[in-house]
Amino acid sequence: MRQIMSYLAPYKKSVVIAVAFMLLDVVCEVIQPTLMSNIVGFGIQSGDIPYIVGTGSLMILFALVAILAGFGNARHSAKAGVGFAAGLRRGLFEKVQQFSFKNIDAFSTASLATRLTNDVTLLQNAGIMTLRLMIRAPLMFVFALIMALRMNAELAIILVVIIPVLLLSLGFIITHALPLFNKMQARVDALNGSVQENLTNVRVVKSFVRQDFEKKKFKISNDNLTDASLRAMNVVIFSMPVMMLVMNLSTVAVVWFGGGQVIGGLLTAADMVAFINYIFQILMSLMMLSMMFVQISRASASYKRAIEVLSAEIDLTDTPDAQEYTIKGDVKFDHVSFKYDPEHPNNILTDIDFDAKPGQTIAVIGGTGAGKSSLIQLIPRLYDVTAGRVLIDGRDVRDYKVESLRSQIGVVLQKNTLFSGTIRDNIKWGNEHATDDEMIEAAKAAQAHDFIMRFPKGYDTWIEQGGVNVSGGQKQRLCIARAVLKKPPILILDDSTSAVDTATEAKIREAFGTSLRQTTKFIIAQRISSVQDADRIIVMDNGRVEAFDTHENLLKKSDLYREIYETQTSGGGDFDSPDQMKGGDAQ
Repeated sequence: MRQIMSYLAPYKKSVVIAVAFMLLDVVCEVIQPTLMSNIVGFGIQSGDIPYIVGTGSLMILFALVAILAGFGNARHSAKAGVGFAAGLRRGLFEKVQQFSFKNIDAFSTASLATRLTNDVTLLQNAGIMTLRLMIRAPLMFVFALIMALRMNAELAIILVVIIPVLLLSLGFIITHALPLFNKMQARVDALNGSVQENLTNVRVVKSFVRQDFEKKKFKISNDNLTDASLRAMNVVIFSMPVMMLVMNLSTVAVVWFGGGQVIGGLLTAADMVAFINYIFQILMSLMMLSMMFVQISRASASYKRAIEVLSAEIDLTDTPDAQEYTIKGDVKFDHVSFKYDPEHPNNILTDIDFDAKPGQTIAVIGGTGAGKSSLIQLIPRLYDVTAGRVLIDGRDVRDYKVESLRSQIGVVLQKNTLFSGTIRDNIKWGNEHATDDEMIEAAKAAQAHDFIMRFPKGYDTWIEQGGVNVSGGQKQRLCIARAVLKKPPILILDDSTSAVDTATEAKIREAFGTSLRQTTKFIIAQRISSVQDADRIIVMDNGRVEAFDTHENLLKKSDLYREIYETQTSGGGDFDSPDQMKGGDAQ
């Protein structure tokens, strides 16, 4: 609770003012039935016009004050609620930015999007309603109850029956609605995930003519959400008629027993009218509480989901002695083992031991699932090793401050991502302070400059979200340019040229040899043609280094490497011969 409420702290003044206005509003409303009773009991019966006018004017004054107080409460409640939501949304977003890959794996993208938007909005609405109703209802209940007891304690015994019934209704709402709202929010996640996946891959859907399949999948998610929403709303719908019935029966009971007291001369008609008003205020306050509990029940699900994000333990943090060191590019794996889940019995990587000198190109090749991507993700500390050490310039990567470490390593991951904005924005995302000349140089090194200039607006060409308006090869080269612009001491390319034809890929490697001469380069690839010119090649098999040597030596002593080479050069596999290149992405 403290984590969430801390985002309300900057708006304590607005909260206090909102409560003060609400107190004034309640006082003005509670005094109205008494003034009306006085008009009927004293003014009308005695024909005292000045008293009627004076008391009536006082009622109007109190009504105007109540309106102004209600406006002040609404204004400051909204200010506090909206400000709280903005702070919470910022806090959640900043926490997500601190997440390691392991943390991100624990939450789906759709779920995180829902938590930062829909869940925060629900908490915002609950906060505003709390300041408007949750305070108003108890105050109204207490003040109206005091006035009712003061007016006629015997008649107020009716409340002994009414209040427990209404409290039971509130208990029913809380116990039954909360799990249903939890389920409803989970269904919202599923629906958002379905929509997000479809829109992200809409071109693939259309290419395979799978619209009907996607419609069915969406319908299932949508129907599940509808069903969960109806189940939750049914609880609320059921409780409202019960409360209205109790209120109407209470009014009848007051009229019945109060009428008897009026006939017996124990109660004036004016006082009975005032008493009925107070009973109505008490019951309305309880109804407001029931509405609030419905909102709170729904918001509590969102509260738990927000807390899950805020309380998530970041497994990759700076060690107490971490420093900012300048990287030269010497990389050593010292008997490294790794697994994503510490509880899992099997390692993804086992006893990895090799070193790379500054300026060297280290290629990594192996079958699917061999552990290639897991290997290189340990260098910028996207994950931490399970055993052993990853050393850069003789220092354990855990001795570097995470931000400093990653700022000096250029990474093009397997899944290339571009952001909505211009080509210029996307490339300079790697180094926002770079000059246009440096940007163009990076684009040329990535063999992207020529196709960029063929666009009507060149570097000012707009890239849609995810880069859906450029080809796969173009996207890869823009991502490479972005990484190159950092001029990093270490550059990692995780199968980043798979959509590029071999001729263009060869030019990229040639450019790297010139512009990134001092950079240690790690290149993961499937094609022998992509790795054979590397200084050293790591051959991975089942999470282990099967061999580590030059292309020529590996052909002599590594059966696995020779098998890959022969498979690809014989016309199969991923090798691109000149004849096969014709269908490649040469833009």
